[in-house]
Amino acid sequence: MSNSAGAAVLTTTDLPAAIRAVRTLLGIADIAQGEVDFEAVIRSPTVLTRVRHVLPDLRWWASAGQEHGSSEAGDDPAGCLPIRVFDWGRPLDRAEPFISALGSDPAAVRWDLDAWPAVPEAGLEEISQKYAYLTLTVNSRDLYQDEPSQDHTVHVHVRNRNGDQFPRVHWLADQVGGRFTGRVEIAPL
Repeated sequence: MSNSAGAAVLTTTDLPAAIRAVRTLLGIADIAQGEVDFEAVIRSPTVLTRVRHVLPDLRWWASAGQEHGSSEAGDDPAGCLPIRVFDWGRPLDRAEPFISALGSDPAAVRWDLDAWPAVPEAGLEEISQKYAYLTLTVNSRDLYQDEPSQDHTVHVHVRNRNGDQFPRVHWLADQVGGRFTGRVEIAPL
C-alpha cells in the first residue's frame, strides 16, 4: 500500500471559485482515463434526495455502523441518517452535480488522474497515475470530513517521498492563484 501527500493549495468560502480552481487543475492533468470518488457525511433528507438523483445506486452505510444500515444490505438510507458515503470509480461528469447536491453537508470529491504531466520549464517530471490525485473538500477542511467548516479546500496529491515533490505543489498552487501553506495530509491509496 502506498500513500500520497494531499497538500492544501487553496481554501475559500467561495465554492464556485474552488470549482474553477479544480477545473484549471483538471485542464493541466492527464485525465483521459480519469475517475472520481466521493466520500461524504449526509445528515439531511433533502441532501440525500438530491445526491441520490445524481448517484441513484449510491454506496453508503449508517454513521453508527453498517449493522445500523447500508446500501449493501438494501436498507433505506433515509431511515438511517446520518450516513457515510464511500462511492468510488464514477465518471468525471458526476463530480459537479454531486457537489451541487451537498448543501452544507461535508464531503470530499477526489479525481483519480492519469498523471500530472511533466513541466520542463519548471523542472518537473511527470508523476504517474499512482500518485496523481486532486481532491476538493466541501464544507470541510480535511480529507476525511473530521473538520466541518464553512469553507472549501483544494488539495493536490503527489508522492510522499521526503518532500521532493513539493515544488510541483507550489507550481500547481500558482496556477490557481493559491498558495501552499505547508498543510499536508497523508492519504492512503
